[in-house]
Amino acid sequence: MSMLKGVPPQLSPELLATLAEMGHGDEIAIVDGNYPAHSSGPPVIRADGLGTPELVAAILELMPLDTFTDANVWYMDNGQEVKPEVWKEFDAVLEASGEDARVQPIDRFKYYDRAQDAYAIVATSETKLYACIILKKGVIFPE
Repeated sequence: MSMLKGVPPQLSPELLATLAEMGHGDEIAIVDGNYPAHSSGPPVIRADGLGTPELVAAILELMPLDTFTDANVWYMDNGQEVKPEVWKEFDAVLEASGEDARVQPIDRFKYYDRAQDAYAIVATSETKLYACIILKKGVIFPE
């Protein structure tokens, strides 16, 4: 937990540093507890005790999404007609953030490939299946 004003308590110092280091176009994967984070390649940040939707909400309080691309958010697809319930939670978080979210579901194995190229992977304790999401960082526009 950060002891700073205005910083969501879900964001650890390590995650805050990572978000600050990321540049425009870099991607961060926030994954559920079943995801093989440590064998995926990118640096892993532990977010034990947190769920994926609540952590995404905290991240979007500080990080803008990329608006120079067709998609800036990817959900892991379960390959079934009935989509994962957690998608509704992700949709609500994205809507509440006020960001211009451009969501693209991707197959589980394509998600694994994309996450391997992410700047970092944040491993949560989320127990919902397919509760994995990737966010593409945007730019801060001058006021």
